[in-house]
Amino acid sequence: MARSGEVLAQWINIELRSQQLTLWRDSEAVFTRPVSTAAAGAGELNGSGGTPRGWHYIRAKIGANAPRAAVFRGRRATGEIWTPQLARQYPQRDWILSRILWLCGLEPGFNRLGDVDTMRRFIYIHGCPDDEPLGVANSHGCVRMDNDSVMELFDLVDPGIKVWIGEGQPLNEED
Repeated sequence: MARSGEVLAQWINIELRSQQLTLWRDSEAVFTRPVSTAAAGAGELNGSGGTPRGWHYIRAKIGANAPRAAVFRGRRATGEIWTPQLARQYPQRDWILSRILWLCGLEPGFNRLGDVDTMRRFIYIHGCPDDEPLGVANSHGCVRMDNDSVMELFDLVDPGIKVWIGEGQPLNEED
């Protein structure tokens, strides 16, 4: 983690109250989009269905050359493309589409290791069906974005970029 007061050159803020994702570069917001975090609210515990708070980083980028609305299961493309007809055929699926940015917690005991491990909970930033609402908490814990936006974000960031999930903006990584 950064030293107290260190300014991050590039990072992502996922604001739970406003349901907004913002990519910051050199203290300037360069990309802002609506998202959908957990319907259950914030929560770090495995099985809570909550979106984990605190500092994370993007552990892996998955789906670089996949088509828009490509379906992923277990972080692998299935070869399917999401359509309303496919959704009717599989009504119980939690659709993970287009791209995956896999998050890993940076705060041991809060969002990393044990029963609060973001990575082991398979928490992602990912695309969702075109008919899913954004700007409201409605996911199973992940951060959902529209497909075009997650594809754009995917191309703007590299693995290792820091991600803050919470209410408001942190002053530094120790807040």
